[in-house]
Amino acid sequence: MLLVLGRRVSLSFVKRVIPQDPVLLSKPILQNFRTIQFRVIHSSTVFAIATRQNTDTMPERRPFVRLPTDVYPVNYGLCLKPDLIDFTFEGKLEAIVEVNLATNQIVMNCADIDIITASFVPEGGEEINATGFNYQNEDEKVTLSFPSALQKGSGTLKIDFVGELNDKMKGFYRSKYATPAGEIRYAAVTQFEATDARRAFPCWDEPAIKATFDISLIVPKDRVALSNMNVIDRKPHPEDDSLLEVKFATTPIMSTYLVAFVIGEYDFVEGQSSDGVTVRVYTPTGKAEQGKFALEVAVKTLPFYNDYFNVPYPLPKIDLIAIADFAAGAMENWGLVTYRETALLIDPKNSCSSSRQWVALVVGHELAHQWFGNLVTMEWWTHLWLNEGFASWIEYLCVDHCFPDYDIWTQFVSADYTRALDLDALDNSHPIEVNVGHPSEVDEIFDAISYSKGASVIRMLHNYIGDEDFRKGMHSYLLKFQHKNAATEDLWDCLEQASGKPIALVMSSWTKQMGFPIIVVDQEQQGDDRILKISQKKFCASGPHNGEDCPNWMVPISICTGEDPGCTKLKVLLDSPETTITINNVSPDQWVKINPGTVGFYRIQYSSAMLESLLPGIRDLTLLPVDRLGLQNDLFSLSRAGMISTVEVLKLMEAFVNEPNYTVWSDLSCNLGVLSSLLSHTDFHEEIQEFIRDLFTPIGLKLGWECKQGEGHLDALLRGLVLGKLGKAGHKPTLEEARRRFKDHVEGKQILSADLRSPVYLTVLKHGDSATLETMLKLHKQADMQEEKNRIERVLGAISAPDLIQKVLTFALSEDVRPQDTVSVIGGVAGSSKHGRKAAWKFVKDNWEELHNRYQGGFLISRLIKLSVDGFAIDKMAAEVKSFFESHHAPAAERTVQQCCENILLNAAWLKRDADDIHQYLLKRKAPPV
Repeated sequence: MLLVLGRRVSLSFVKRVIPQDPVLLSKPILQNFRTIQFRVIHSSTVFAIATRQNTDTMPERRPFVRLPTDVYPVNYGLCLKPDLIDFTFEGKLEAIVEVNLATNQIVMNCADIDIITASFVPEGGEEINATGFNYQNEDEKVTLSFPSALQKGSGTLKIDFVGELNDKMKGFYRSKYATPAGEIRYAAVTQFEATDARRAFPCWDEPAIKATFDISLIVPKDRVALSNMNVIDRKPHPEDDSLLEVKFATTPIMSTYLVAFVIGEYDFVEGQSSDGVTVRVYTPTGKAEQGKFALEVAVKTLPFYNDYFNVPYPLPKIDLIAIADFAAGAMENWGLVTYRETALLIDPKNSCSSSRQWVALVVGHELAHQWFGNLVTMEWWTHLWLNEGFASWIEYLCVDHCFPDYDIWTQFVSADYTRALDLDALDNSHPIEVNVGHPSEVDEIFDAISYSKGASVIRMLHNYIGDEDFRKGMHSYLLKFQHKNAATEDLWDCLEQASGKPIALVMSSWTKQMGFPIIVVDQEQQGDDRILKISQKKFCASGPHNGEDCPNWMVPISICTGEDPGCTKLKVLLDSPETTITINNVSPDQWVKINPGTVGFYRIQYSSAMLESLLPGIRDLTLLPVDRLGLQNDLFSLSRAGMISTVEVLKLMEAFVNEPNYTVWSDLSCNLGVLSSLLSHTDFHEEIQEFIRDLFTPIGLKLGWECKQGEGHLDALLRGLVLGKLGKAGHKPTLEEARRRFKDHVEGKQILSADLRSPVYLTVLKHGDSATLETMLKLHKQADMQEEKNRIERVLGAISAPDLIQKVLTFALSEDVRPQDTVSVIGGVAGSSKHGRKAAWKFVKDNWEELHNRYQGGFLISRLIKLSVDGFAIDKMAAEVKSFFESHHAPAAERTVQQCCENILLNAAWLKRDADDIHQYLLKRKAPPV
């Protein structure tokens, strides 16, 4: 699955998951049993007893226990009939199961579903009706009791049940859309990862309990019905000629979380990959054109993975479909991949360059899972990181293959690598591998550690092994475990055999302990040789770890010199706290750099002389873009940790005046944004805006507003970034031009190109009034494309007047904003100004019940909290946030709350420590020379 986290740039990946306490179901469904109730099964005189535990008064959660293994499924025969008017569904399950051990009960997962009847038919025997259903709501399980023991051997478990098409964007849920004529209708769609298949049908909902599936859907005949496999039969329903029964081919053996079905109205575009797989992209009705870009990417991507893994794609077709209401970025259901509209649809005229890149990455990510995750699946959620980290790494490899002009690996460093370093430096981080028990713990690990740190350590591992051996190891892993489950260690074994290197030993230091090292480097010249003294200690956001029990890492270290910055001169594996390395034939005037390509997952602190020698490489661009970026980002991080003065970083930033690279500017911009947010708590916020204007003006003048001949993807991204930064910082010529172009756009004289819309919208709103906001809301209402609506939603918070900020916050919860997008509107308000931050936090507190009910256990609640409070920089705010969440529990966001409180205290300490020096420096640099 793809997370939609607020990425440092527009590449944002994030994930959803998680069960909340079961909600009460709608009228046709049995209510939450608190007493034993009796119900007749069929017309026989056998009674079934259904009990539910009263979760309101339950004690602390018991230790989690996985499902018993005495009965397991071989094949699920599943027929579902959704009601798109009443938002309920009826289901019939006929599962072929194997009884391993004689038992008089079957324990399965089940949530928000009511079983009407259940029975078991042993192979060649008499049907045995269940006499009781005991629902354990807290554990999302049901125990079916039988009057006599089910004997060892095969049999068929039959269950009739009903459920609700919920509005929580998980399980089997309803998704609202408008027809081209403007009529509101609903589709029935699924999102099962991690533990929500149990909301659609009773099942063994654990990744290691794989089975085949025969799925049938009974649907209105004017609707499209899709599932993992191709349709093999379509016939009128015998009882209602307005309905069709659609039957799908048997799936390969697979995990429940990868099952999917969609019923709605869609158009599609179709193609075929060079290896013969039918690829379709399903779009809202009338928008088939917008599926063409994703189709082009998918058709190129399947053969790429086929070749890379040397294992063919195992299904006859793959569908990619845009879902209107969707919490995650996308979900890799086998053969039927679901996406947010903005992660799949591209309008040639109205989509910006960053959207095209985002779609390419998300398609690459989800299609990688068809092998790595679907064909070979993690044994348990503890190994989720491998699934997600791997897909988050290889999506870049794939996009680099399809679109070499994107310079995507440099963007990886800004989007994933530095973001993971920032989070993993906190005391409230967690190791990549986390032991997961109860389902409600799973969502805690759908975060930047699993995705971005996971991807970063796999990138480091790939670099350490080399591409050829890495591919060899991957191939043998996929062949050995296809249609099965595997743990992290299984991959290490295969890579170790392929490369002959101590992979398990090296990697366990990165996956089983949290954090990462700071590599401290000093040097001396001895004749023609350079002697490097290198040591490691744990890096913490509050400064280096000085405790007794300092952890160590097995650190692959590469070294290059000024003679050939793109070529690694030496590779070593640092497996001790410190070491000395000799590099031969390095003249005294040459610089030496650690970690060329910014591949190793660590921060670096150079001696002042070494750092001094590297700085000219920033001005004259002899250092590679990714290394210029890495150097700046390391120093910025050291300043936040109090290890160097922030003034040193500001001086370094001024050396980037000749910088041509988009990603380097993007990272600089992001760090200046952090600094600007921090200094909004002071009375010299305007001085940092002036610094930003001075730094960005030369590149802004060079780029101008119009696209020039010969420019490509990265020029478009850079222009949008720079103009937005100048406009927000109040650069007068940029503001005037933005207002002029906005007026022409609104009046229809000259429509803004898609790449200029975000910077122009942001600029006019930041310096706008109520009329500007009204115009923007009108544009939002008129927008036919979700990308344009999202573009506007993300910048609305830039408005400055307190009454207008309130209006934007109210709009966030209105019907005009899709539920998954409310979070980015509130986040936009919190991130734009000191007043916005306070107003957004108050709004979240005042509307907590509605917001929590809407997002409950999903990752969106964590994202909402992080965006609302992360920017505070006063100690007492950390106490206030902590206290609020002690009385307003959000179990799915517990770690996020701790991380936010830690960040607030770190911001406050940074401000106390450096504010005066920063102020003096900003004043001095503008003072006339004496």
